[in-house]
Amino acid sequence: MDEPRLLQIFREEPPKERADAARNREKVLAAAIKLFREHGVDNVSMDAVAAEAGVGKGTLFRRFGDKSGLVFALLDNKEKVLQEAVLAGPPPVGPGAPAKERIVAFVEAYAGYLFENIDLLRVSETSSPGARYRVGAYRFWHAHLRMLLAEVRPADDPAVLAHALLAPLGAEHAAAVAAQLGPERARTESSLLAQALMS
Repeated sequence: MDEPRLLQIFREEPPKERADAARNREKVLAAAIKLFREHGVDNVSMDAVAAEAGVGKGTLFRRFGDKSGLVFALLDNKEKVLQEAVLAGPPPVGPGAPAKERIVAFVEAYAGYLFENIDLLRVSETSSPGARYRVGAYRFWHAHLRMLLAEVRPADDPAVLAHALLAPLGAEHAAAVAAQLGPERARTESSLLAQALMS
């Protein structure tokens, strides 16, 4: 899939929602952010989020399903910022730089996003077996890397290499490495792998 097609898919407008539903959604997201920041994601129940937001539990569960659905909604805007940078931002993350530079820049940018949101990402990626690989964001990151890797290493399988580059950017893996080696070494792990693959 080429970059213009990716751009079209991820810039499509979401369906319109009722004004009261939009207000409730914003109240719930604001409440979740506040409670997660104060108590940690694992220590906050859906009941607590509903009470903080001033909405009924039924409203919360109908809209988000469970805590992982709520976390996906919180991550959505953050993911879109990085997606926009990839599609239309300045190089080297955005178009205009050589593919090798874009790959390393993307991996470094994603590592920043990962460590800023690691608790949320751990919930979203481990909500069910294989959850990380079913979401649109992962497919986007994979398609982006696959396209660049096909240019840089045409003799190799870019789909496999893209998965290999994304593997250490999984939240569960990154948290384990950070606990063992420290956050700074964990942040550089994926960048070192990308640079080695490009040499």
